[in-house]
Amino acid sequence: MNRNVIWGLIGGAPAIVAGAAALAAPSAGNPVKGKAVFARCAVCHRIDPAVAGGIGPNLAGVYGRPAGQRAGYVYSPAMRAAHIKWDEATLSRFLAGPGKMVPGTKMMATPVTDAQDRADVIAFLKTVGGGAK
Repeated sequence: MNRNVIWGLIGGAPAIVAGAAALAAPSAGNPVKGKAVFARCAVCHRIDPAVAGGIGPNLAGVYGRPAGQRAGYVYSPAMRAAHIKWDEATLSRFLAGPGKMVPGTKMMATPVTDAQDRADVIAFLKTVGGGAK
């Protein structure tokens, strides 16, 4: 039995109530694990500030930057008009469903559905600073 689930009665009927551990947010992101998760992103994105972007924009210095603004990449009109600043919340939401957050985005990658994987990738992206290219 899952230790994160509590069995009990609510109003005389059997009920399953998720325990606190089951509802807890993911732990703080781990940049080392995030680098490994980012490998699937590296098919389209670069993180070396001295290298131009690939199919997608270069993500060096993405954390804290406005979306759709990095020089050297042609963003979709939707991304240019999104008025998003990339922080933990916006990156997590975008990675969980790019097309849901920014309908019309060019990013067609499979969503990162695991919250811990998203937290890890974001922790990694925070370590990847750099200038525009």
